[in-house]
Order: sequence, then C-alpha cells, then structure tokens
Amino acid sequence: GSIHLCIFRSTVASNQTKNNTDAQTRKIAIDFDNTHEAYKSKDNIELLRSLLVFKLCTFDFLVDKNKELMDLSKKVFGKRLFERLMKMTFYGQFVAGEDHNSIKPLIHKNQAFGVGSVLDYSVEEDLTQEEAEKKEMDSCVSEAEKESPGVDHREKKYKAHRQFGDRRGGVVSARTYFYADEAKCDAQMETFLNCIKASGGASVDGFSAVKMTALGRPQFLLQFSEVLVKWRRFFNLLAAQQGKSGMDALEQKLELEQLKESLTKLGVGNKDDIENWFTGEKLGSSGTIDLLDWNSLINDRTKISNLLVIPNVENGQLEPLLRKFTVEEEKQMKRMLQRVDVLAKHAVDNGVRLMVDAEQTYFQPAISRLTLEMQRIFNREKPIIFNTYQCYLKEAYDNVSVDVELSRREGWYFGAKLVRGAYMYQERSRAEEIGYEDPINPDYEATNRMYHKCLEFVLEEIDHNRKANVMVASHNEDTVKFTLGKMNEMGLSPTEKKVYFGQLLGMCDQISFPLGQAGFPVYKYVPYGPVNEVIPYLSRRALENRGFMKGSQRERSLLWKELKRRLLNGQILYKPVY
Repeated sequence: GSIHLCIFRSTVASNQTKNNTDAQTRKIAIDFDNTHEAYKSKDNIELLRSLLVFKLCTFDFLVDKNKELMDLSKKVFGKRLFERLMKMTFYGQFVAGEDHNSIKPLIHKNQAFGVGSVLDYSVEEDLTQEEAEKKEMDSCVSEAEKESPGVDHREKKYKAHRQFGDRRGGVVSARTYFYADEAKCDAQMETFLNCIKASGGASVDGFSAVKMTALGRPQFLLQFSEVLVKWRRFFNLLAAQQGKSGMDALEQKLELEQLKESLTKLGVGNKDDIENWFTGEKLGSSGTIDLLDWNSLINDRTKISNLLVIPNVENGQLEPLLRKFTVEEEKQMKRMLQRVDVLAKHAVDNGVRLMVDAEQTYFQPAISRLTLEMQRIFNREKPIIFNTYQCYLKEAYDNVSVDVELSRREGWYFGAKLVRGAYMYQERSRAEEIGYEDPINPDYEATNRMYHKCLEFVLEEIDHNRKANVMVASHNEDTVKFTLGKMNEMGLSPTEKKVYFGQLLGMCDQISFPLGQAGFPVYKYVPYGPVNEVIPYLSRRALENRGFMKGSQRERSLLWKELKRRLLNGQILYKPVY
C-alpha cells in the first residue's frame, strides 16, 4: 500500500509539475505558423475572401483611388448591388456588421475560439475637404479669437490651421469626428452607450472603444492641450535652472526652496501666494517637487476656464490663455466632461471596459489627461478605463512612466493600450508646414524600440504590483513574441489577465487565434456600422494597410497553405464547429 501511495503521490506531484511545466512551455511555444489553429473559425469561402482582399490591397492604383473607385461602382451598380459587393469583399473582411444585433453571431463565434472583442462603432461623417475645413475652423476657434485674432498667447501647434482642417488626410484607420453641435455630440454619446450595452450583452469581459473628439468641442481639447504642454515646459525650464535638464521626466525633482525663489523672481505671484500653493496635503512634504506634484497644481483651479492659465516666461505672470472665455464655452467644456462621465458609469454598470482612443498630438495631451482623471475615479477597484499610448511619439516613454507613477502614488489600477500610431503622415506634414518640431520618431526602428521600452516598463510595473494592465495592440509578431518571452521570465501567467493582446478584425488571425486557443486574453478590434457610413473608415483601412499588405505576403501564404491542407484532406465544405 505504501508503495502504491508513494507512486500515487509521485504521479500527482509529477502531474502538477507537468502541469506547471506545461503551462511554462505552453506559454512560450505558440506557433504562429499553425494554420489549422489560426483559421479554425473560418470556412473556405472566408479564406478565399481574405486572399482576394489582401491581394487587391497590394495594387497601388486601387488603394490610391479607392474612394473614387467606390463612388464610381456605386453609380454603376446602384446602391443595393454595391452594398452586396462590399459585403462580399472589404466590408465583409474588416467590418462585423451593420448594428449591434447583426454583429452578435461573429462575436460569439470568435469567443468560442478564445478571442474577445473591442467593439468600435465606426461611423464617421463623410465630409468634403471644403466642409471639413470649415467645420474644423469654426469649432476650433474661440469667440475671443474671432473678435480679436492675434492678441492671445496661442502657439502655432495648438491653433487650428485651415490647410489641416480636414483631419482625415494622411490618417490611418482612425475614425474622425467633426464637431457639429451639442445635440450631435449627445447623439454620438448615445451611440457609444449602445456600443457599451452591446459589449456587455455580447461577451463576458468586453471592451468598447470611444473617441473624445466625438464627445465635445475640439477647441477645448486644443486649448487644454496647450495649457498642459506649457505647464510642463515651464516645469522643464525651472528644472533647467536647477541644472536638471536632460533627465527622465520623473528624475527631475525641483528643490522647493529654490523653486519658490525662482517663482518669486519670475513674479509668478508674491511670496505668500506661492507658499499657499505648495502647502497642499502632499505637496512639498518631501522638500522637492516633481512633475506629478506640479501637474496637481493645475488641478486646484476650480472653474475650468481658470485651468486655462499659462505661465508667461517673458514677464513671469500667470496669464489666461485667452483673454475672454464665454459662459457658453465654459458650459461646452463641462458638458464634454459630463458625457465622458456618463460613459464611464455605464461601462461600470455593464461590466465593460472602455478603451479611449488616441488622436492627433494637438489634442492628445488633453485627451490623455481627461482619461487619466477618469482612471483616478473609476479604476479604484479594477481597471475599467484604458488610456492609449502612441509609441511613434518621441515623448511616449515619458508619458507612460509619469502616468504609471501617478497610479502607483494614488493606488489605482493603471490600464494602457500600446499602439504604434495612426496619424504619422498627417502629423509630419502639419509639423513641417506650420513649423514646429516633428513629434514623431525618425523611423520605424526607433518606434519599435520605443514600443518595447514602454511595454517593458509596464510589464515591470505589473511584476512589482499586480495593479497595472496592458493591451499589446500590435500586428507585429516579433512584438508579440517579445511580450510572451517577458511574461515567461516574470512567471506571469495568461490566466492572471494582466496582459492582453489586440489585433484588428480581418487581419493577423495567425496571431490572434493561436493566442486565444492557448488561453491568452486576446481581442479583435471589431468595427461595425451601416455599409455606406463605414466606407470612409474602410477607405483608410486600405491606405494604412498598404504598407502592411505589402508585408502580407506571409499572411497570404499561410491562407494558401491552409486551403491546400483542407483540399488534400477532402474538407472542401469545411464548416467551423463550435
């Protein structure tokens, strides 16, 4: 008996260690060439459609002229036939369906194969260049500026410029919302609310994607961004005075006494005011002030328009960014924040998490900051709100590290989605044209390094205290392998659900599905909406993916491999079983 018991014990023990080592090896060995796994959820028609669509995307002529070609075919075939053609090709490949009911089967199917969904209602207005410019100029210029242009302390980068009024030029895949009026913003909020309900109804732990520019007046985002950036610059200036330039953002700590002197010298208020400023609960208790303490100073001004105050370095005064801020503008800002609040509360009620999309750099500081404020409120118990960090930006690492540090100090759950970025061409040309520094990394390699640096930072944070969460939104197999390798080193198991992976619907199934089958939390970004309204989104999908599709040689060869495998095994009528 004792021998039996011994054997039994050792079997159990060896089974447990086997399970552990299994988990270890399973964590590493995900085979991105296993077509059987990758395309299990697709029938042969779908594989053929993918091949066709990917092939079409390699023809420059089709991609460049895609909009004109679509308009033409709409005229030639008529609306109904055109829509059927689209559903058989591009729309069918990259978009899940017309509304939140018609997408459910697809979501359930993906879920059955271990892949979750980030719902993304992808309707955008289809404006002509002319209209887009006019709308953008109207909504980005404040009353004060209309009355007396040129008086205010606005910077080139954060002013609306007509030739870049149409924010859709050179943009990749991202939907663009133009501000029409408050009612429109409310309607867009309703849309997002339906999206959140659909996410809650469709899957267990789903995400919904939202865009801040859909929820309010871009002018507020422009102005608030400028304020945030100027305060940060002012901090850098003071740091330089204390001989602390060129360090990582969080390394720069200002000596409080010196700081008070500098501020008094600059005349930013008298000695007493400055004393009061820095005697908040946490401020200055350590005798130093870093960027986070500094940022919290901006918070203390209650009326939102009081936030829009910037230090003027020449004469040292704190000045309003705009001379006059109308009551209506004040209300518009408040309403934008209220809409954001409503969405977050709904997300909590429906058990859905919100992905706040990143947008152009002249809006991004404000979008990030608002998202951060939401995280402070809603991410107390678990990560509900996720911010997006664009790793093609030179300042990506500073942004990530500063935000992580804030979450550490205040004890909330940090949630991030890391992307490379979707606005490169547009950002570059705007910077060049208007004459400010190009915000984007010089080349793809630099962006890769930045992505891995940010990712490593967040993974280390997860390793230290299990409060941070990250979605690795990438189509790059090396990045995914890099992440898996790091998770292995840290002994971070996929079941802990701290590291998610994300790919776009209709692309990179050879990454998503094997990850899903291996038990990793992996998500498809699932766009949906009526055919004719999603066309602008699709048209940019094609443009963005040109570079990607040139590299889609690999994906095409995997699709062929799977089709051949099925035909040889007599699976001509292969149907996914789930």
